[in-house]
Amino acid sequence: MKAETEDMSSMLAAVARERDVEAFETLFRHYGPRVKAYMARQARDQQAAEELMQETMMVVWNKAALFDPARGNVSAWIFTIARNLRVSAYRKQNRPEFDPNDPAFVPDEVMPADQDLENRQDAERLHKAMGQLPQEQLELLQRSFFHEIPHSALAKEFNLPLGTVKSRIRMAFAKLRAALEDRSEEDR
Repeated sequence: MKAETEDMSSMLAAVARERDVEAFETLFRHYGPRVKAYMARQARDQQAAEELMQETMMVVWNKAALFDPARGNVSAWIFTIARNLRVSAYRKQNRPEFDPNDPAFVPDEVMPADQDLENRQDAERLHKAMGQLPQEQLELLQRSFFHEIPHSALAKEFNLPLGTVKSRIRMAFAKLRAALEDRSEEDR
């Protein structure tokens, strides 16, 4: 057995050094059927097993110089190549087909220019209206809606009764609504 392993190692070395076709043929005759049988057990498809065996032996031919006998024997090296090729083939086979209509690949619709302009104008009106609110109302409104802090937590934070917090937020809304409605009527 050791003589056979050393013989195969020298054959692979000859392929690496001199691209020795006869040495490769010996390797192919010895390992080809074994690799094919391994692939047939893994893939359960004779055609795929044959193709993967051929691909494995092509990698052996092309990368023979990478074999290091100090790290293992020829058989382990070749079957590692075979296993890696089988895993790659399996992954490729099970990869989903590309669907160009998948929502992840369809770009968002571009908003029409007039709608975009209107949205920006609304945002500017809201910003100006918020700037006209008294500071105590503005601060409570921002903390409540932009930072999502509950009214009860705001009451504790500002040392105010809960009813006062709610009243100030309601007054702020009423002022914003009135300011935005006045501006909307001006635009018409």
